[in-house]
Amino acid sequence: MQIIRMLELPAIEMEERIRQELEENPALEEGREPLSDGETDGAEADETIYESPENETDLTLGDYLTEDDIPDYQLRVMNGTNERREDIPFSAGPSLHDFLVEQLSLRNLTEEEKKIGEYIIGNIDDDGYLRRELSAIADDLMFKAGVDVNESDIEPTLKVIQDFEPIGIGARNLQECLRIQLEKKEQTPYTRQAAEIIDSHFEAFIRKHYDKIQRALNIDDETLRAVLHEITALNPKPGNGWNESSESAMNEITPDFIVENHNGELTLSMNQRDVPDLRISREYSDMFRDYAGNKTNRSPEMRNAVQFVKQKLDAAQWFINAVRQRQETLQRTMEAIVVLQNEFFLTGDEAKLRPMILKDVAERAGYDISTISRVSNSKYVQTNFGIFPLKYFFSESARNDSGEEISTREIKQIMRETIDAEDKQNPVTDDALSVLLKEKGHRLARRTVAKYREQMGIPVARLRKEI
Repeated sequence: MQIIRMLELPAIEMEERIRQELEENPALEEGREPLSDGETDGAEADETIYESPENETDLTLGDYLTEDDIPDYQLRVMNGTNERREDIPFSAGPSLHDFLVEQLSLRNLTEEEKKIGEYIIGNIDDDGYLRRELSAIADDLMFKAGVDVNESDIEPTLKVIQDFEPIGIGARNLQECLRIQLEKKEQTPYTRQAAEIIDSHFEAFIRKHYDKIQRALNIDDETLRAVLHEITALNPKPGNGWNESSESAMNEITPDFIVENHNGELTLSMNQRDVPDLRISREYSDMFRDYAGNKTNRSPEMRNAVQFVKQKLDAAQWFINAVRQRQETLQRTMEAIVVLQNEFFLTGDEAKLRPMILKDVAERAGYDISTISRVSNSKYVQTNFGIFPLKYFFSESARNDSGEEISTREIKQIMRETIDAEDKQNPVTDDALSVLLKEKGHRLARRTVAKYREQMGIPVARLRKEI
């Protein structure tokens, strides 16, 4: 489970995880082991395995003395060279999650409530919503954090988070989000009527059936406009203030990978500028050496001390191996993506993105689909054309009239451009979009167009119409 969680961590969080392990485990050290006279760089490390004491095989020295030279984590580039390069520094401004965790720390909560709160915050999406069921969160807390709670235990902590800034954060749906914001506003007759609409007439509101609302509340046209203004002035996506534009967001991202185009030749490197080299503590391994070589010093006190040392060495060796495994998995996954999307990385042309799903990358990289999904989550790559989330490169496929397989991203781009340019008094319907796409050689049923529109987060034409 720890390896899986490390695999999901983006670059900044992985750096913090390594720093934490260095602080907590004295058997793990930062830096490379100095080489002995006549010793080559990692090629001829000491392979001696000391004979274990009688009846004490659990204290075998094992591989602890074979890690004199832990290699650094500058991984190979795709053209086969190994030269070290200077990575570009990137700023890492405070994220929405950091801001929420900071507010959580200011509340008077028990340790269990803090764990619940941190896990809730970790599941809040970029729009500021908690879209996971509390029952699923309760299961995860038990499975991943060992916290035995049910939905009723989680609800009070969620209410605390819903009191945080930005107002409306942590809502489970749009209705709850708007209701939270209305509760925070100064209470007037208009805000109270607005709350009544959200509570009792929400379906009519989102369908813009204002005549039904007006009859239900028995209000005139002027009052209706004033009440609707109270609602439309609210923020339907409270998390968006932390990501106002893709440009500003990119300035706060530390990419995990760097892909560069040098005269038509692509090179791939990991962004590891702040990741330290790791090694086993020489002092701790020497303790084992002394214990293994001195059969006269086998007191119970010494055995207990060495048992403690062994536990720390086990943890240090496991962590080093886990970091290596994580780096190799990320490297192989990104290599597969670069090969599959080669033309895009060379040109930066979105039209060159080929259809690609998790299974395609999994087959090329040699991992399970679940592993590729974890690697792709919250990871970014810097290219000559900007910084992109790995999820950007995944899309389904469709066929045009020529029988050519194209990415659904291209279809969605046509739909978005059409909707952006539409007459807001007479917005384009799904049927009209289907006809337009057909004219461009893409035969899609209306229900397929509707599915793509929903995936892009664009409401139906009726709800896009301006009043």
